[in-house]
Amino acid sequence: MSSKVYLETTIVSYLTAWPSRDIVRAAQQEVTREWWKTRESFDLYASELVADEAAAGDPDAAARRLQALRGVQLVAMTPEAKPSGGS
Repeated sequence: MSSKVYLETTIVSYLTAWPSRDIVRAAQQEVTREWWKTRESFDLYASELVADEAAAGDPDAAARRLQALRGVQLVAMTPEAKPSGGS
């Protein structure tokens, strides 16, 4: 049985972003890319909200993020978990 891992938006963002000039962010991107090579060892999950966030913004960047989420099981959000439209 594989371990289950929930992916949040930062993971696909770090994975697919152009390399950062900021040394800390660049390190986070590299660690994410290295971990991603092991993804077959895990059952990956993300929420519909992660997919929505990944689809937002620059169309080319969004396409790369959504491509990274292919094969990741999306978990439906309950009404309580859905973001409210305000504030």
